[in-house]
Amino acid sequence: MNLYSTIWRCIIILLNFSIKRCPLLPVGCQRFIGLGYLTVEPAPPFLIGSNLTVYCHFKNCEQELKMSLELNGKTVAPLKKVNCTTVMFHLHNVQTPQSIVRCKKKSGQLSKIVSGLDLQGGLPPDKPENIVCETTRSSDFIDCSWESGQETHLSTTYNVSVSRENMTQIHFNQTQDSEEITIPRGVLDKNTKYQLIVTAYNHFGASQSDPFILCVKDIVMPETPRIVWMEFGNGSIAATLQWKTTESSVHLRPYIRLRTHNDYWEVREETELREGLLRVDNLRPLTEYEFQIRTCNSTTGLTRARLNTGKSPSCSKWSPSVKGRSPGKGPTQQLHVWRMFSSNGTDGLRMLTVLWKPPRPEDYSGEVQHYKIFLANDPNLEVICPAPWSLWSVPVSAQVQAVSISAVTSYGSSPRADVPLRHSGVCGPVLTKLAPAASGSALLVSWSWPETKHTSTTGEDLLHYVVEWISVPATELQWQKLAKNQNSTSITGLAPGVRYNISLYAVTTRGVSAPSSVLIYSKEQKPVSSPNMSVLVHEARRLLIAWDELPVDQQRGFITNYTIYVQMLDSSKTALNVTVSGSGHRRIWLDCPDGALVLQIAASTSAGEGPRGIRISSLPAAPAGGLVIVIVFIITFFIAIIANLMCWSCVRQRIKQKCISWGPDWLLENPPKLGNSTAIRLLEDGTEPSFSSTQSDPPLSPITLISLEDSDNVYPNIHVEVFQTGSGQSTAETPLLTSDTGTMLVDSQLEHVSYRPQIAMLASQGEEETEEEQTNIPASGEEDACSSLSGGLLGGLLSSVEVDFSDSPLRPTLSSVGGLLWLKTPETTSVLNRGFLVGRVGTESEVEVVSPSLELQQGDIMTPDMADTCLSQYTVETALTGGYFPQVAAVSGTTLRDTER
Repeated sequence: MNLYSTIWRCIIILLNFSIKRCPLLPVGCQRFIGLGYLTVEPAPPFLIGSNLTVYCHFKNCEQELKMSLELNGKTVAPLKKVNCTTVMFHLHNVQTPQSIVRCKKKSGQLSKIVSGLDLQGGLPPDKPENIVCETTRSSDFIDCSWESGQETHLSTTYNVSVSRENMTQIHFNQTQDSEEITIPRGVLDKNTKYQLIVTAYNHFGASQSDPFILCVKDIVMPETPRIVWMEFGNGSIAATLQWKTTESSVHLRPYIRLRTHNDYWEVREETELREGLLRVDNLRPLTEYEFQIRTCNSTTGLTRARLNTGKSPSCSKWSPSVKGRSPGKGPTQQLHVWRMFSSNGTDGLRMLTVLWKPPRPEDYSGEVQHYKIFLANDPNLEVICPAPWSLWSVPVSAQVQAVSISAVTSYGSSPRADVPLRHSGVCGPVLTKLAPAASGSALLVSWSWPETKHTSTTGEDLLHYVVEWISVPATELQWQKLAKNQNSTSITGLAPGVRYNISLYAVTTRGVSAPSSVLIYSKEQKPVSSPNMSVLVHEARRLLIAWDELPVDQQRGFITNYTIYVQMLDSSKTALNVTVSGSGHRRIWLDCPDGALVLQIAASTSAGEGPRGIRISSLPAAPAGGLVIVIVFIITFFIAIIANLMCWSCVRQRIKQKCISWGPDWLLENPPKLGNSTAIRLLEDGTEPSFSSTQSDPPLSPITLISLEDSDNVYPNIHVEVFQTGSGQSTAETPLLTSDTGTMLVDSQLEHVSYRPQIAMLASQGEEETEEEQTNIPASGEEDACSSLSGGLLGGLLSSVEVDFSDSPLRPTLSSVGGLLWLKTPETTSVLNRGFLVGRVGTESEVEVVSPSLELQQGDIMTPDMADTCLSQYTVETALTGGYFPQVAAVSGTTLRDTER
């Protein structure tokens, strides 16, 4: 303790020495040593607005004395120099109550302060007004106050005197720079009236108030209440206060005022819950509040403005303040919700999109944490959506009739808002007016809804309207919920040149009505491009053109018409332009000039015409006659080639052989023509046969019956042995009979008849079968051999020919007569040359006839009925072995096939 006492004593002694001998100065300050002094006329304090004269006195006399004066930092020009030590300055109309002047001496580039002075100005006091005196029943003093008027900027003294009506002063009190005073209540009588006067004075004068009549019984006011408890509740938008007073509150009415952050006081409307308990609504969350309360007699009619600013003896003083901070507020309003359905799926579900708008900022405090979605069919199922989301999609069945959504904040959740899903089945509101703004950024929509009609017929009540809009092509759906008493709204945030689909719904207690929709532009513009055009048909003086529809985002408005520009290819001037309605078909026939053309098309809206499209060139189509000529020329060329080929024998033979190989054999058979039968004609006419051939039959002789044994002596026989294919054995002997005419008749079996009628088929050399028979001859050597046979040779052979069919039916065909007979290939050759018929049938191996004579087997004679049949079966058909042998000619081109033998 002694050490501390000694230290403190040393410090105190040091401080006293420094103050007396060397005072300590703040850091940055210097001791001022003046070079002179200042004087002011009139001397301070001065009346504000006066003109002042300032003299600057310098200690030393200087002839070149240069002085300057600064008033509140501003330099004042000197008026004149009084002497070598004094300079005078004038200050005009000084309005500043407190000013500082400095006098400076200039020495070269430096200025030195000579001296400085503070100037104090002021005003005389105003007349005190609005004197108020008040007291309470339990108080021993009377409090009086007044209004002093404008500020004097000087010290002002107030004298308060209380006198009787006869001007006898009974109380006097004085206060300085104050507007209230306390008078002891004991010096005054309760029922006596007194006169109170307040007098104010200062350096520039005095002012006295009007007399105030004071009566103690009239100035008694209620006791000052006090706030004993305060609480914020109901989502922090209200505060509940409990107050008390020392007297009965039956005839008292409480009033509350509040302020935030030392701001102005505001008297609020309160709600009295019960005696001594009040509630103040419409408070902001998370805000510092200061509350005060006062009571007034309920019989006194006071305005709230007077309660806040004025004083009244019928009201108590404001209670001491109570401060508190309001907590955060949870949302109290339901969210604005809407829905949107997409097409049904294959499983019977439909896609539901729930849309909502976040709560208004003034409706809650803090931040939105998330949203909860509840499905009516499963109350326990809650879907949590993050705070930034404003929509949610889910497939639902037709049984789901209700969905609700709530916003969850840090201070609470909003009430559930039901999403309307059902359809009411009624028509929607009628759109009556669509008025775009001049700028194209907004649109006014008006409608009408006959609510009374719908309510009476369907029993449903209107809840609200929903208007939705979306741009085309579709982007993000925008919507707005409107009160049921509205019949118009303004849609903002639209873009010019964009098509919008606007729909209006009415939401009732039964569900959602059908929409009333319209397509509209907030402001139409010119199209930004042109349609794609094509020429379908271009004839001599007209053409058919078609064009595509412009995409919606390039139309920029409703297309009113299309303009088609046509000009000649070799000209820069437009030949014609045609305007077509925008609502018609996009295909048209145009009458146009003849020749090559250039076409363009442009689309127009109400704002004007858009750009023209690309230039399309078109030529008329060539006439159809040229194509016909080309086709006819090609057909003629091919016909000429085919005809030329048909004239060549080799080509003709190959074609015929090919047709033979493809077709059946009976197509090539030439049946006998009965009209050519000489015997039939003789029998019909009953005359002798007459032949144009030079080699005619001998005249008919009497028929003589010859026995079989004598037949060999009458006619010589030629024996022909036929060998089978691949062997040297004889298979048949065929009797060959010839006549002088060169005809040959062979039969496989000769009947035992001594005489046969002349059955002949005239084979003329110029008949049509000659060409056919010649094509069956494979080599020219065979034709020469056949043509060398003449009627004389045949006549000589008839006396020595005998055909023998002892072993087999007729198979071989005579290829040569007069010595050796050869069997050739399976071809069938029939040659009629100079009246001689040769039929040849063979195989791949030749069969040699070893004998020049043929033995005819007797026993079968061909009858006239069998002539045609036998002629188609055998090449060498018949022979007579006995009696008279008539001249008979037979013509056949039939081939014996191995399968028929």
